[in-house]
Amino acid sequence: MDQILQAQVRQAAADLVDAFASNDTARYFDCFSEDASFFFHTLPQPLHSRRAYQDLWQQWQAEGFAVLGCQSSNASVSVQGEVAIFMHDVATHIRQGGVEHRLQERETIVFRLHGERWLACHEHLSVVSPA
Repeated sequence: MDQILQAQVRQAAADLVDAFASNDTARYFDCFSEDASFFFHTLPQPLHSRRAYQDLWQQWQAEGFAVLGCQSSNASVSVQGEVAIFMHDVATHIRQGGVEHRLQERETIVFRLHGERWLACHEHLSVVSPA
C-alpha cells in the first residue's frame, strides 16, 4: 500500500512541476490547497495562502515573469498517513524583467490527501548550498 501512495504522491508532484514548467497558471495553482503556505528564499516573509501566492504571481507576470522550463531530479517521498513529504532538486529556467535566469534550488513540498487527490499544502524552496 505504501508504494501505491508513494506513486500517487510522485504523480501529484510531477503534475505540479509540469504545470509550473509549462507556465500554466490555472493548472499550477490547482495543485495547491486553498490554505497552502509558501516559504521561498527569494521573499522576505512566508506567504500564508494560495490566494496570497496567486496575487504575487499575477504581479510578477505583469512585470514580465514567465517560467520557461523546470526539471525535477533526486526526488524522494515519505508518506505519513494522510500527509506526504516530497523532496527534490529543481532546475528552473525563468524570464524576469526581460532577462533569463537558470536557477538550481532544493524544494520540499508537503502534500495532504483531499478525498482521492493529493494537494500541496506547503512548499519550501531553498538555494542549493555549495558542497
